[in-house]
Amino acid sequence: MTAAPVAAPAASRKPISPLSTAVRLGGLFGPSVFGVTAAAVALPKVAVALHAGPAEVAWILTAHALALGVGTAVLGRLADSRGVRAALLIASLMLAVGLLVCVLAPTLGVLVAGRLLLAAGSGGTTAAGAALLAGVDPDERPRVLAGYGVVMAIFASAATLLGGTVTTWLSWRITLVLPVLSILAIPFCLRLAVRPGSHRPIDAIGATALTVTASTLLVLIQSRTLRLGSPVVLVLAAVFVLATGVLVWWAARRPDGFVPRQVIRETAYRIAAVIGVGVFGGLFATMYVIPQILARSYGWSVLSIGVALLPGAVIGAVLSRRAGLLKARDGRLLLAATALAATTVLIVTATGRGGPWPAVLAACLCLAAFAVTQVVITGDLSAQLPVPLRGAGMGLLNLTFFVGGGVGSAIAAALSESMDLPRTLAVVALFPLAAAVVAVVTRSR
Repeated sequence: MTAAPVAAPAASRKPISPLSTAVRLGGLFGPSVFGVTAAAVALPKVAVALHAGPAEVAWILTAHALALGVGTAVLGRLADSRGVRAALLIASLMLAVGLLVCVLAPTLGVLVAGRLLLAAGSGGTTAAGAALLAGVDPDERPRVLAGYGVVMAIFASAATLLGGTVTTWLSWRITLVLPVLSILAIPFCLRLAVRPGSHRPIDAIGATALTVTASTLLVLIQSRTLRLGSPVVLVLAAVFVLATGVLVWWAARRPDGFVPRQVIRETAYRIAAVIGVGVFGGLFATMYVIPQILARSYGWSVLSIGVALLPGAVIGAVLSRRAGLLKARDGRLLLAATALAATTVLIVTATGRGGPWPAVLAACLCLAAFAVTQVVITGDLSAQLPVPLRGAGMGLLNLTFFVGGGVGSAIAAALSESMDLPRTLAVVALFPLAAAVVAVVTRSR
C-alpha cells in the first residue's frame, strides 16, 4: 500500500510575486471604497424610496466614514495583538451581519445602523490590508505599491459605474452593501498573514474615548440638519469636550495605548494625517454633492452618472502607478498637482458654468487624488513605522482619513440646508487645496 502524499512545508511553497500580492491586497482593501463612491451614486434613489431629504441621506456616507475609520483603528490594533487572521475573521462576521441588516432595513435609521456594522467590518479588512502591505519586503515594495495603486484606482473609479448599474438593474440596497465583496479576497490573503500577534492589550478606554470624540463631532456638525434642539446640542458639546479631555489624558498616561505617543509625535504622521483629511474630505463631500447635481439639475440617470465618472479609473490608474514608482518627495508633488487640479475644477463647478462636465471632471480628479494618496502617503508612512506599531499606526492614520471624509460629507450636507448644491463645492474645494499646500510645503523637508 502506498503512503499518502505529504503536504509540502510552507517554506517550500512558491513565493508570491509582487503583482499577485498587489492584487490580493487590493481585492481586500478595494471594496471598502464602494461604501462611498458606489453608495453616493445611489443616494437619489435612496432618498425617494425612504422618503428622506438630501441632508438625511448624507448619513449613509457620514456613518460609513465614521465606522470605517473606527473599525480600521480598532481591528488594526487587534491585528497587532492577535494577528491578522483574527482581525479578518471578525471583519468577515461584521460584514455578513451588516449585509443582512441593510438588505432588510425598513427605515433610514435601521439602514444607517446596518451601514455602521458593514463599514466597521470593511474597516477590519482595510486594517488587515494595511498591515500586510506594511510588511512587504522592502526590495519588492515599489512594485507592490505600483500594482496596488492601479488596483485601488480601478476599484475607486469603476465603483461609480458598478453602483449605477446595480442600482438601475437590481436594487439600491445591493449597491449599499457592495463592500461585502472584500470577503472574497480573504482566503487569498491568509497566506500573507504569517506574522503572529504581539498579545498586547488593545486599550478599550482609549478606543472608546476616540470613538465618542469622533462621533459627537460629526453629529454636532450636522445638528442643524438633524433638527436637534439646543439642550441636545449642549449635551453633545459637553460629551465631546469630556471625551476629548479623557482621550488626551489617557494618551498621556498610556503612551503605548490606542493612540500611541510614538506614532502621533512623528512629524511624518501629522503631515500624512492632514493631507489625507484634505483628500478624503474632498472626495466624500464631492461624491455626496456631484451625483445629486447631475440628477437634479441635468436629469441624468443613475447609470449615466456611473458611466460618466468611469474615466476616473484611467486617470487614477495611470497616476497611482506612476506614483508607486516615484520617490516619496516626487510622489507628494504628483499628489499635490492632482489635488490642486481637483480644487480648480471644483471652483469652476461652483460657478455653474460649463454645464455638467466640470462636475464630472471634478469628481474624477477627486477619485484620482484618492488613489494617489493611497499609494504615496500610506506607502511612505507604513515604511517608516516600526513593525510593532504598524498595525496601530496605520489603523489610526486610516481612522483620521475616514473621519476627515465624514467631516467633509457632513459639512456639505449642513451647507446644503442654506445654499444650493453647486455653491457648496466652493467650500468643499478647501479640502483638496489644503492637502495640496501641505504636500508642497513639506516636500522639501
